[in-house]
Amino acid sequence: MLKQRTYQQRIFIYFFSAFTIFTLSILAFQYSREKEYRTSQLENTLDNVAQMTNRYIQHHNLLKKEDFGELDSIIYMVPDPEIRVTVIGSKGEVLYDSFVKEYLDMENHFERPEVQKALYNERGANIRLSNTTGQDFYYYARNYDHYFIRCAAVYNIKIQNFLKTSRLFIFFMIALFLLMWLMLYLVTKRLGEFITKLRDFAVRAGKEEDIDPNFKFPDSEFGDIQLQIVRIYNRLKRAKDDLSAEKERLFNHLYALNEGIAFFSFNKDKILANSHFIQYINLISERSTISAESLFEIPEFEELIAKIDAYLKPDVKINPKNPPHVEITLSKNEMYFRIQGIIFADRTFEVLIEDITRPEKRRLLKQQLTSNIAHELKTPLASIKGYLETILSNKNIPKEKAHYFIERAHLQSERLNVLLNDISLLNNIEDAGDLFEFKSVKLRPLINDVIENLESRISEKGIKLDLSINDNVVVHGNDSLLSSIFQNFIENSINYAGPKVTVTLKQYLEDEKFYYLSYSDNGKGVPEEHLNRIFERFYRIDEGRTRETGGTGLGLAIVKNAVQLHKGEISVRNKPEGGLEFLFSLSKS
Repeated sequence: MLKQRTYQQRIFIYFFSAFTIFTLSILAFQYSREKEYRTSQLENTLDNVAQMTNRYIQHHNLLKKEDFGELDSIIYMVPDPEIRVTVIGSKGEVLYDSFVKEYLDMENHFERPEVQKALYNERGANIRLSNTTGQDFYYYARNYDHYFIRCAAVYNIKIQNFLKTSRLFIFFMIALFLLMWLMLYLVTKRLGEFITKLRDFAVRAGKEEDIDPNFKFPDSEFGDIQLQIVRIYNRLKRAKDDLSAEKERLFNHLYALNEGIAFFSFNKDKILANSHFIQYINLISERSTISAESLFEIPEFEELIAKIDAYLKPDVKINPKNPPHVEITLSKNEMYFRIQGIIFADRTFEVLIEDITRPEKRRLLKQQLTSNIAHELKTPLASIKGYLETILSNKNIPKEKAHYFIERAHLQSERLNVLLNDISLLNNIEDAGDLFEFKSVKLRPLINDVIENLESRISEKGIKLDLSINDNVVVHGNDSLLSSIFQNFIENSINYAGPKVTVTLKQYLEDEKFYYLSYSDNGKGVPEEHLNRIFERFYRIDEGRTRETGGTGLGLAIVKNAVQLHKGEISVRNKPEGGLEFLFSLSKS
């Protein structure tokens, strides 16, 4: 009669069998998982190279240039010199190959296995012999719609060994198995059910699944401890999930910012940088880079880096509640940037680049305008004051002479009044454009009224007018501002074009939204170097020109701002046959 196995033996055999199966399953799973992991690591490396190459192609618009030779400049950034980069057109033609100089002569690659896989699955991989180089490669191709980027690692001993799974884990599991065999023999009777449940817990925890906080362990000696472990695990998992969500929101926020921002470690290694940061350092340095660390090699940032370095010294104390800020302002190609550095208590630091071109130009414009206004006001005021002081200081001055001085003072006061009115109109257009009433306005009657008001001056100069504006041309605008546009145009011709010129005003095009008009004369024109500035306030082609002709120097500035307020655009050019031509548009609605 066979001796009946004891409960301890039966529990031992049960757990021994279970643990054996469990161990073999883990070994098989780990072997497969490690093999997939190593393959994934290699493909991730190749995919990163493909992504970097694609960003360079997109940034430099190489597809449009049809010249991929520029990719040679980023090959040095590839982490492994034995990685081969090939760009293949959508029809299989080779556009670039980092291993082959005469890559344009290579045969069509459309039927390559990795390319076919990428064609239908976006990505494709294959291990095979290269017909071009005679080497074995691990190929990885990625489809970017208009072309394929294929990255390949030389399939040498190094790569083969890398893709092999480590056997250390097998020996480790065998050793663990023997150890557990001994432990099971000693504790199976007491811990049988506990070990089973603990194994279930370990599997769920390893898969990062939620663990029930009310999970019960039958053994009273270990139940409380294990229950606390489960609760701690669940709290940590929730905290990790919350942190991941916050991190994702932070990343989304940083990439949505219009400012460039980057975080660096104490050793000046990049922690995080958004795309605007890379764009701004490229604009400032005028060289192409995709590395945030390039900041420390650009001369324009030396002042900022020096200020930051002063706080990174070990003997400098940093208040965590009030971290120090450093700031500089740079101007480059008529753009202005405010660059700030914030140094944190752990010696990491943040660099923020902000485009302040618009407010800075507005500040400079207002500063220049204030200076110009003061300068322009001085002349008529000085004249008025001089005439009046002459009269007051000479009581016996002849009546005719006094009357002459009073007339001159009156003319200067009129000029001052016109200047102030033009300044007021220009400021109203820029700062209070919404206050102007807009309605449907027929252009031809409005232009006729302007011509009638200036008829005596037009006749005096012998100017001939050629108008080609139909009566049915109706724009959505303010009649006062529209009158200012055409009055300033004609006055500009009267003052500067010369005598007996012909002024032409015509509508040369229209579409659903705009009328396109041309105003020109056949007068003196303007030197080319002055054309791009004639819309500036108080700008003079030569000193005294505006004063001699009685203008305020604001006419064309008013024209430009009034046209823009009517949703239009304006430009100016010299005509080949002589004279000046303004091309502008006015909105229909």
